[in-house]
Amino acid sequence: MRYQPIDPQLFVRNRQKLRDILPPDSIVIVLANDVMPTNADGTMAFKQNSDLFHLCGVDQEDTALVLFPDAKDTTQCEILFVKETSEHIAIWEGEKLNKEQARATTGIQRIEWYQNFEPMLHSLIPQARHVFLTTNEHLRAMVVVETANDRFIKKCQQRYPLHRYERLAPLMHELRMIKEPEEIKIMQHACDITEAGFRRLLGFVKPGVGEWEIEAELLHEFVRRGSRGFAYQPIIGSGKNACVLHYITNEAVCQNGEMLLLDVAAEYAGWASDLTRTIPVNGRFTKRQRDVYDSVLRVLRGADEILRPGNTPMQYQKQVIEIMEEELIRLKLIDAKEAKNQGPDKALVKKYFMHGTSHHLGLDVHDVAPPHQPFGEGMVFTIEPGIYIREEGLGVRLENDVVIGKDRNFDLMGKIPIEADEIEELMNR
Repeated sequence: MRYQPIDPQLFVRNRQKLRDILPPDSIVIVLANDVMPTNADGTMAFKQNSDLFHLCGVDQEDTALVLFPDAKDTTQCEILFVKETSEHIAIWEGEKLNKEQARATTGIQRIEWYQNFEPMLHSLIPQARHVFLTTNEHLRAMVVVETANDRFIKKCQQRYPLHRYERLAPLMHELRMIKEPEEIKIMQHACDITEAGFRRLLGFVKPGVGEWEIEAELLHEFVRRGSRGFAYQPIIGSGKNACVLHYITNEAVCQNGEMLLLDVAAEYAGWASDLTRTIPVNGRFTKRQRDVYDSVLRVLRGADEILRPGNTPMQYQKQVIEIMEEELIRLKLIDAKEAKNQGPDKALVKKYFMHGTSHHLGLDVHDVAPPHQPFGEGMVFTIEPGIYIREEGLGVRLENDVVIGKDRNFDLMGKIPIEADEIEELMNR
């Protein structure tokens, strides 16, 4: 098997935690994502709705989960609808989960075929007072395509116009931000796969290698170790490309004397990892490159010290900006006197460090959480400071994934080389 089986008790607990915070007489309905088209008869790789996966662990299309804790018929308290395999589907796509497999995966006892979803729902919704439906409410989401859940919301509102509809997203954001031990174990495995890919690259990168060739090396290593591939579009930017935050074309040739920024990481079993390293193409840092690199590393370690329970994202970012300001003065990128006179927006600092330092990580790379929620134990965050000097064609970003602990954070990427000396040693063996 590509993935080790996930204990269904993880999903049983996840559903129980949701039931515990629902008001009386609530029904929760979550649908799988669509298989998205490309052109002609092509389709994109299927990506499951993260809330659905969090609650049941099923990773296939045409799936619906219904939770109705106060249903009069106790067999209707939780029902999973899955796609029934036909001979045609088995031949062309492969068999889907049967009912026994669905029970074993999810811990849900009542499994029905997906074609029975809407007829059965018509007997359930009239019994409920609160109907919880899911939408994408991530603060950075730019949704331009109507999803299966969006269409279902419209259908419900037309068919049952007098029901009280509720937002599931705030509840799921609250539940998903604290990671269970099983999740952290899976994310650690994703980080370990990422480590293997990065170590492979250290012996491969040299002047004249294409950014796309580096992408291929990573993909090979990730897939051979059981990952489906990248957790997100890989950023492999050499020279001035490292100063483009979302550079994903990966089409340039790495030149002697340049730095190479690698924002690349593997997924495993649906969970993400998120790594960034910046290395010298020829295996040796120049003095300027080393100075900038060491500054970024000091900011990363300083950020790790203040990414602590009780601190808030806004206050944390301000504190990281203060640390970064000191490093930019040290690098003579900004003047100390001018820095004292700059406004509260810290425009001088943001010229060279213009993005956030950390984000939640989980089933989604930019995982969900309630806005402005203070940091707490069991959350998993990235730490990813960077300095981008466009006038020098030099960009450096470093990033590790950490689990917030009571007294200190646990670095899921603590074994991945990050010290400049170690990078040079491994590249020149």
